[in-house]
Amino acid sequence: MGREMGVEGIREFMDTHAVGFPTDRHGRALPGIPATPENGYKTRRIRCEAERVNHTHTVVLVEGTSDESAINALAERRGRNLAAEGISVVAMGGATNIGTYVGTFGPPGRNLRLAGLYDAGEEGAFRRGLERAGLGSDLNRSDLEALGFFACVADLEDELIRALGTAAVERVVDAEGELRSFRTLQKQPTWRGRSTHDQLRRFMGSGSGRKIRYSGPFVAALELDRVPRPLDGLLTHL
Repeated sequence: MGREMGVEGIREFMDTHAVGFPTDRHGRALPGIPATPENGYKTRRIRCEAERVNHTHTVVLVEGTSDESAINALAERRGRNLAAEGISVVAMGGATNIGTYVGTFGPPGRNLRLAGLYDAGEEGAFRRGLERAGLGSDLNRSDLEALGFFACVADLEDELIRALGTAAVERVVDAEGELRSFRTLQKQPTWRGRSTHDQLRRFMGSGSGRKIRYSGPFVAALELDRVPRPLDGLLTHL
């Protein structure tokens, strides 16, 4: 298990190690890394996450905030407080950032224990990021799970909808006051005649912040013996 890190240690590390960041502590561009607005945004985001990861021995890397919310909600339902256990769930803002975050928190950086949740379509990015950090070679899905990284077949919303069933998901949507909006989507020519499962997936992705807003209610509605496999595997591993 890696070292715990406090805020000061994180600040020092972030200021003095490149790990793919565009500037040093004086704001100078690092060699070979373009000082673009996008890279500047990534730097600020990772610094913010690093400040939040305090007295942590395990960092759980996920693609988005809805994944983070679902993991914490399920942990609570199981009577766990991940932060109190020294476990921080970090949303990376997309799978393509995995290499930078592994470099920051994993063996090349603070050497903390890592775990994660990812969409199966992004498995290549996760595999390459972990391999470059020295966590294995020619990793397959079983190897990734042994490291603590679990794949959702499509995405976490798909997993939760399948675990709940469409009728239960519609009840959650109704409780959130959006059933009428969902019925409108079902009548659209593009989605008319599609399965309710596919319509619900589209609905979750069609509104600003909807995935984040529904992740907690979906987990709250789950029967604890029907938790999606990747979520269950991750919580068991931690």
